Formats: sequence, C-alpha cells, structure tokens
Amino acid sequence: MITNDPPLPNQSTIEPELIPDPNNVQRVVSAPQPGNERANTIIDCVKAFFTWLGSVILLLVVPLVVILPYFLYLSVNGTAPTAESLTQDKTFILLSIVGVIPAHLLTLLLAWVLISEFGRRPFWKSLNFFWPPSLGPWKGLGISVVCALVLLGLGVLVTYLIGGGKTDLDILIESSYQARLVTAFLAVATAPLVEEIVYRGVLYPASQRLVGMGWAIAIVSFLFAGVHYWQYQKNLGVFTAIVILSISLTVIRAVTDSLMIPFVIHLIFNGIQSIYFVIEPLVTKPKGEPAPALIQAILHLF
Repeated sequence: MITNDPPLPNQSTIEPELIPDPNNVQRVVSAPQPGNERANTIIDCVKAFFTWLGSVILLLVVPLVVILPYFLYLSVNGTAPTAESLTQDKTFILLSIVGVIPAHLLTLLLAWVLISEFGRRPFWKSLNFFWPPSLGPWKGLGISVVCALVLLGLGVLVTYLIGGGKTDLDILIESSYQARLVTAFLAVATAPLVEEIVYRGVLYPASQRLVGMGWAIAIVSFLFAGVHYWQYQKNLGVFTAIVILSISLTVIRAVTDSLMIPFVIHLIFNGIQSIYFVIEPLVTKPKGEPAPALIQAILHLF
C-alpha cells in the first residue's frame, strides 16, 4: 500500500536501486586496464624476442662445444687443424650436425622457461598447440597433408626452374652417409617442433598483439627465412622455396589460430625430404653420374 506518511526515524530512506551490487563492483575491480594490457603485450614480445635470439645463439654455440673435444684431440696428436682440412674431415662435419640435437633440446627448455614461467602457466595451451575446434583432428590432418604436398610440389617446381649452386647443406650431407642419416633424423625429430614453437608458437602471437596480423606475418616470415639464408644463399631457387614455406606456414597459423596444423605440415614436408635424403644414394646413376634434376631439386629443399 502506498501512503504519503513520512518515514519513521529509524527507517532507511535509501532507494534499493542505489545500493551497489557486489557482483558489479567485483567486475569493475577485476576488469583489465588498458595500460596493463599494453605492458603485458610488451613483456610477451620481449620474451618472444629472447626465445628467438636464444635459439639462434644456441645453434651457433652448442655445435662448437660438441666439436671442441675432437678439435683438441687433433691438436694434441700433432695434427694442426686448418679450415681447409676441417671442411674435408668427415668426423668434424658429422659432429657439427650432431651438435644441433642438444641445441634444439636447449631451445625447447628455454621456450618452456620463458613461456610457462617454470611451469606456472600451461605451456602447450599458451602456444595454441591443438587442432582447431572447427576442424578436429581428422579433418585437420587431411588438410595438413594436402597443404604439405602442395607446398612441397611448389618448392620443387621453384627450385627446378630457378636453380642455383650447391648449398652448405649439400656439402654436409655429401660428406658421409652417417651425416645424411643424422640430418634426416633432425629434419623429422626436432627441427619442425623447435622451429614452429619459436617462430609461430611464440614470435607470431606476441607480434600479432603488438603490431597486428599483417605485420606479424611479415616479421615472422622474414626472421625464419633470414635464419636459413646463410645455409641456402648459394641457391636462389632453394631460398625462394624456403620463403614461400615460411609465409605459408605463418599465414596458416594466423588464419587457423592453431600451431598444430603448421607443425604437422612442416613435419610432413621435412619427412618426405628425409626419405629422399636416405634413399638418394640408391637412386643416383652409376659411375658417379648425378641423379635427375627433379630429384636433386627435392633433395635441396630441407
């Protein structure tokens, strides 16, 4: 009943709608501030940069550490190693390739430390290392296989048409069959996982939040291709194929918001080439004649 009687002395005159809702207060307090978001983005970019820089340094330093005992062994035994003799030393070359394995493992550890903060954050979830919910594992796997075959075919075509000289990788794998086997192992067991985590798992999302999708794709693709430049600088066709692969994998990562698909594409791409690494001596023509140009183009693409 509505009356015009004045309120009693001990009666509250506060309207119900003016009483703050504790739920609303909590939402206001817990809402992220723009300044904090910007600071977190910059911190993530710093972590991503040091992950990439650390991966490059480890690839340069760790193989040298692995080689050092053999180098000292040669020096102690009166064999003064020279740059020319080392480039012809099969053991030296094999050890330099084997040294990439601990470098990759240490890179994974570095990425885990920086991204998960020593396990305080979920590492794989932070990287989006899962199949996109809209695709699922089977459809995602099928798409990955098709993309890998298309990229491999395109790479073979580009390498065949443009061509180029013998790369440093060619010299390594031609030094011995053991070097060829270790290279094939690296191409499947560690390289796809490590490179995808560093470039498209860590670098891309951090860059994307700071500068947007387009610039992030350009930055990551440039860094990935740039690291491979010194390995393939003598063969423009192979380097062009690497650039195409880098851009394609980064675009796929951006569109699908998933690291799993570019990883599987990279794994299949390298896996097929690893098979050729192993069987190439068997398909080489007799009397030391080189294999057909198309096969050579495939072998150059690692």
